[in-house]
Amino acid sequence: MFTDKTILITGGTGSFGQKCTKKLLGTYKPKKVIIFSRDEYKQFEMSKKFPIKQYPCIRYFLGDVRDKERLYRALSGVDYILHAAALKQIPATEYNPFEAIKTNILGASNIINAAIDQGVKKVIALSTDKAANPVNLYGATKLCSDKLFIAGNAYVGRDQTTFSVVRYGNVVGSRGSVIPFFLNKRKEGKLTVTDKRMTRFWITLDQSVQFALENFSRMVGGEIFVPKLPSMRIMDLAYSICPECEIKFIGIRPGEKIHEVLISADDARNTIEFDTFYIIKPHFKYFERRFHEEGGKQVPETFEYNSKNNSHWLDSNQLMEYIKYSFTPIE
Repeated sequence: MFTDKTILITGGTGSFGQKCTKKLLGTYKPKKVIIFSRDEYKQFEMSKKFPIKQYPCIRYFLGDVRDKERLYRALSGVDYILHAAALKQIPATEYNPFEAIKTNILGASNIINAAIDQGVKKVIALSTDKAANPVNLYGATKLCSDKLFIAGNAYVGRDQTTFSVVRYGNVVGSRGSVIPFFLNKRKEGKLTVTDKRMTRFWITLDQSVQFALENFSRMVGGEIFVPKLPSMRIMDLAYSICPECEIKFIGIRPGEKIHEVLISADDARNTIEFDTFYIIKPHFKYFERRFHEEGGKQVPETFEYNSKNNSHWLDSNQLMEYIKYSFTPIE
């Protein structure tokens, strides 16, 4: 469905954006792939990996999702949007809350309005496990963003622009990942861990890109897609990367959870289970008919999808395979 189409990626110079660009250019024949981001140096560096001379369909647009006028210009003629732009570093967003609100919430609103007015067909916004039962500002802003994108379907009306959300856990190898931190600490022979009980959902960058792209054909608008993911224990990761290191426990940081949640118990009544993913249906009742023929089954009322009670766990060998695979350079 991406052949001869124009796809715009907000935050396109990030880990997800670069991997997604590689997938789009290598697998499909898009009319244009537009990288929309605010850092000209990152665009310059990305253009070395994906030069316009080699990939004549690629475009690099400087802009910020906070700037509605620039978005209107960038979205002219665009068919699909992958919205990956966000401020996501938890300590930074806690200290600079208004900046996070401007990008993560007001930026989402700008995307919705500009996409509708410019006739974009489909929009998928990337979310995070931090948005389910949020305990920090980043999670709260992403929950607001999710709500805005879902409500955008009611705002636009029928058979025009459709909006959906993809929510997943920690991405192996993304910027800010715990793995580079552990690898650096291994050289010192000492490792700091917040809490030995901590668990997290785990997904590779390739898997996150593939899941987001395949949902363009699956989406009907208004749903949150959640992949079924393995969990990992932070101590298994620590022992896998730094088996010889001395480990010091420093306590959980502000805004962190011991276990992450992808689907809260409050959303169970609206959640449908499929073989490899879940769909959280919107609360708008007139969207219900869209999901009846999908072949999924309603989850129990007591259901909660969290990293502690998950049935799928990664052992040390699997963790190392994930790490080795994910830390190959993006070509």
